[in-house]
Amino acid sequence: MKYQIVNLVASANLNATLDLYNLAITIPDIEYEPEQFPGAILKLKEPKVSMLLFKNGKLIISGASSEEQIQQGIRKASKLIHEIQKSVKVVSKVEYEVVNLVATANLNKNLDLFQIALKLDTVEYEPEQFPGAILRIMDPKITLLLFKNGKVICAGAKREELLRKGLRKAAQMIAEVNKESTLPGDNFGVEKPKRKRATTKTKTPKTVKKT
Repeated sequence: MKYQIVNLVASANLNATLDLYNLAITIPDIEYEPEQFPGAILKLKEPKVSMLLFKNGKLIISGASSEEQIQQGIRKASKLIHEIQKSVKVVSKVEYEVVNLVATANLNKNLDLFQIALKLDTVEYEPEQFPGAILRIMDPKITLLLFKNGKVICAGAKREELLRKGLRKAAQMIAEVNKESTLPGDNFGVEKPKRKRATTKTKTPKTVKKT
């Protein structure tokens, strides 16, 4: 199943105490409202990512579509902060940990969400509250949003390998449900039996011999 990574969330540490107030009044791309949230928000334009900066030097980066963008973002942030705070070193070797990976995929099939929720114990479906069904997989530990048109949003994986494994497992579970109840025009590759055409036999009229 093809998928596209739309968001990587990672954590890192600059190993220095940050003066968030001073950074916010000096760097235009930083927002800081300590009465509402203890961290400052740094928004970079290239790569287009956002970061939460905390006083203890920890940061959380989100919005990246690849690990390369995570590395670029952390390097750029360390350079910006270093210009204001010399105690913060410019990062050369980037150390980080991916804590969440969000991806979209498509099963290219219509889904009967009611039947899926009925057959699978790990599925929640409340259409009056939300149009999608929530499928939770324990191994690997990921969560998927399933929609009627076959689109899927997957979150919770920390590695791409686990993402692929989770998507494969979800597709297998859905296919098993589909074997028991199929939607019109939707058979997940199972060939439908062909209908036999009804044939009408025409009887030849008997000829009566005249005596």
